[in-house]
Amino acid sequence: MYNSTQTTALQNSTKTWLVNVKAKNISDFISKDIEGLRNILRFHEYRYYVQNNPLISDYEYDTLYKALEKFEHDNPDTITKDSPTQRVGKGLIKDFPKTAHLVPMLSLENSYNADDLLDFDRKAKELSGLAQIEYCVEPKFDGASISLVYENNMLLRGVTRGDGEVGDEITLNIMQIKSVPLSAKFSEYGIGQVEIRGEVLMNKKNFKTYNDALIEEGIPPLANPRNAAAGSLRIKDTAEVSRRNLEAFLYHVSFISNSNQHTNDTKQPTTHAGMLEMLWSLGFRSPKNEMKIFKGIEAVIKHVHDFEKERDTLGYEIDGMVIKVNDLHLQDELGMTSHHPRWAIAFKFKARQGTSKLIAVDFQVGRTGAVTPVAKIEPVQVGGVTVCSISIHNEDYIKEKNLMLGDTILIERSGDVIPQIVKSFPELRNGKEKKIQFPTHCPVCGHALFKPEEDAVWRCINLNCTAHIVEGIIHFVSKDAMDIKSFGEANVRKFYELGFIKNIPDIYNLPFEKIAQLDGFGEKSIGKLQQAIEDSKKQPLNRIIYALGIRYVGETTAKTLARAVDHLLQLADYSEEQLRELEDIGVKVAKTVYEFFHNKDNIRLLSQLEQLGLQFKNSNKNLVTGGNLTGQTFLFTGTLVQLKRNDAEALVEKNGGKLLSAVSSNLNYLVAGEKAGSKLEKAKKIPSVKIISEEDFLKMLPA
Repeated sequence: MYNSTQTTALQNSTKTWLVNVKAKNISDFISKDIEGLRNILRFHEYRYYVQNNPLISDYEYDTLYKALEKFEHDNPDTITKDSPTQRVGKGLIKDFPKTAHLVPMLSLENSYNADDLLDFDRKAKELSGLAQIEYCVEPKFDGASISLVYENNMLLRGVTRGDGEVGDEITLNIMQIKSVPLSAKFSEYGIGQVEIRGEVLMNKKNFKTYNDALIEEGIPPLANPRNAAAGSLRIKDTAEVSRRNLEAFLYHVSFISNSNQHTNDTKQPTTHAGMLEMLWSLGFRSPKNEMKIFKGIEAVIKHVHDFEKERDTLGYEIDGMVIKVNDLHLQDELGMTSHHPRWAIAFKFKARQGTSKLIAVDFQVGRTGAVTPVAKIEPVQVGGVTVCSISIHNEDYIKEKNLMLGDTILIERSGDVIPQIVKSFPELRNGKEKKIQFPTHCPVCGHALFKPEEDAVWRCINLNCTAHIVEGIIHFVSKDAMDIKSFGEANVRKFYELGFIKNIPDIYNLPFEKIAQLDGFGEKSIGKLQQAIEDSKKQPLNRIIYALGIRYVGETTAKTLARAVDHLLQLADYSEEQLRELEDIGVKVAKTVYEFFHNKDNIRLLSQLEQLGLQFKNSNKNLVTGGNLTGQTFLFTGTLVQLKRNDAEALVEKNGGKLLSAVSSNLNYLVAGEKAGSKLEKAKKIPSVKIISEEDFLKMLPA
């Protein structure tokens, strides 16, 4: 969509605008070239959401966006329908009116093996009279189907598939998907009105992030990205739709009406592959890069089988491949049945679902006291993995899925996502099924369970509960926390049962003379454990904060909290309001952090740990200036040989450098280790980013 000259010009304009936006008379700058600012924002949306290759930071984009937003607010007569600010929905959608598609959205004929594809090819050749047919093959995206109508270059409406004839109009929600252009220059192709088919998705990374947030809140996670996308499209709060970070692949032009001045209609593609190229050039995220063209069905068959092996490497879910006759005139000639087009077929990959029996339910207690029911099922193969137990999250989830002991259930596993129960089959019950009884008391300590009004999870609030203590210790010594090697879950449980540890401070007072008498603990293994425990006292403050297991506090939040203080106990001086002022600290996190540091037992525990030698002072904070790397930004990718990733990042901060989480023009150095992936490829496209090896990085450090 943007050539190298345009990219360079827009990036240079971006830098100019970022300087100008700080000026007092910024309104004057905007009024002189408001469309220029809009074009810059559109360009960076395209780089981020379509190409996945941003050239500026989120902060820089937000700075320019807010400047435009304020100017338009003060000058409402300047607002255009396709301004980047017009994506943001205000308030709630009252309803989703029924809207007819310009062309019915028919289903595709399905195939599951090579014989089906050979038969499809045979029929196409018979109907066309051709000896060989050229096919375009692309992924079959596993999301929610939509159609988009553009008129006079502007997005007119977005509609769900519905029954294929009529769907729900969801235009405001579609506008929240940043990979969908609000306007596109179809007129350059002589097109006045066009209907485009596509699929709305939630990629695997965003799906995991979203589900993790739900689990933290005690809400059952969604079974798969497809359900997440489909459900999001019918949410009446557009702001919530925007927060879900949906994407859209547009893969088919179903209707074209030429403009009154259709002098350029000869530019319109004559092949399906050409249509995908056209959509890509107009700023849509089409499967241009994923499609392949083959002459003859034999090459198609080989490709779809090879692609199935690679499906898990993709950033999004697919459930097959779509094979289409490439020539558009030939598509018209082949026509359609009442159910499906004769010129396309879907090759479905092996199912990732299976049925099983729900045998029993165990209730497990986590480190925060949350009681989680775990279903024990008859072993079943799903997506190449044997599944015999599945989390069923909470009491509400059991009711929602209408689960009973003895039920036949449908299991689904998408990619590397944790298996989920899709549904039960009440119609298969024989009367022997039993209701699942949720406990009223902790299954570990017997203490009465408690469920806050706003929570979906029952919790044991007995701080002396064995499960609380043991799971908390396991988390404390884990790799991402204090990283005490040789002190895994098995040893934690063993030492607890033997009375060697009763709490976290006991880790630093282990009776090694007694441990030496246990099987498997020789002089060498004990020495390693002792050294690992001693080394953990030197862990930076952010790791200690994370290790404490404060509810909702992950690794990123722990770093934010660490940067805010010179000493850990200073967090006890923060109010909830002050905590919320910190970067990415929301209401829930602020509340749990405040409660933790205002609990006398917790403060007593922290005092013990400091006396035992843990470093509660923020050693990194005093070393952020004056080092060899001061003013430089770094990002690591791939596998490092001489250093651990965490150690390398710590060296950057120790020497005054700053760490970034993504490749952008703000990045000075990308340190590329072995098997570096997409970050390396992105960095190669930004001239200002220096790509260096681990050896080069080490040479930058003081001797």
